[in-house]
Amino acid sequence: MSENHPVGADASDGVRRISSGGPWEDAYGYSRAVQLPGGLVLVSGCTSVVDGRIAEGGPYEQAVTAFGVGIKALGELGLGAGDVVRTRMYVTHAGDADDVGRAHKELFGAVRPAASMVVVAGLIDPSLVVEIELEAFRAPSGVPGVPA
Repeated sequence: MSENHPVGADASDGVRRISSGGPWEDAYGYSRAVQLPGGLVLVSGCTSVVDGRIAEGGPYEQAVTAFGVGIKALGELGLGAGDVVRTRMYVTHAGDADDVGRAHKELFGAVRPAASMVVVAGLIDPSLVVEIELEAFRAPSGVPGVPA
């Protein structure tokens, strides 16, 4: 945690950082989500770890849980799934793409954000098979030419 930008506080430059209390946030020095002054919110990689435990189930269930972690972080900043403009999905097996894609469609089918799905060699815990990142946008109120 930076002395200039404590987690959960509004910094003098308008950047706001949110922590979910995840086990790696403090250990590795990152925030769950960062809200920039122009309305863009970046959500760090989310897995199916909740309260220090990996959620039960396969790739679909892990994806639903991971998206839930990200959406919860957005909620702390006043945004939701409808504000998501980009998703990134990292899977450890190409064969899991349909399950993860199904979870994505259920949550974002009406929103249709830009999306990427990448097969990776592994995640931080070998029991994890999917990790997601979100980017969301909502223009700050009072911006000329942007509906409130």
